[in-house]
Amino acid sequence: MKFEPECIFLMSNMIKNDMDDITKTYSNEDITIVWKPSMCTHSTFCWKGSKGLLSVFNPSKRPWITPEGGTTEEIIERVERCPSGALSYYKNKGI
Repeated sequence: MKFEPECIFLMSNMIKNDMDDITKTYSNEDITIVWKPSMCTHSTFCWKGSKGLLSVFNPSKRPWITPEGGTTEEIIERVERCPSGALSYYKNKGI
């Protein structure tokens, strides 16, 4: 099957729009991490380097976010360093 260039453009926009709506959450007892993949610029601040937290944010694993791998304070510090705003968090009730 062969598609005209206009059709390919429209299909790629439909896929991108679907991606814009994706929001994923990852929770432990204390905190829920919210990730919006369409906003992510892959800066690697969350997991790489001396201030990264590979035990929580590991792009080689699925799921790539495991809140059980760090303390609430460590998670908050890394999420607040996210330059794109793709990562956010909220504290779960009772905290």
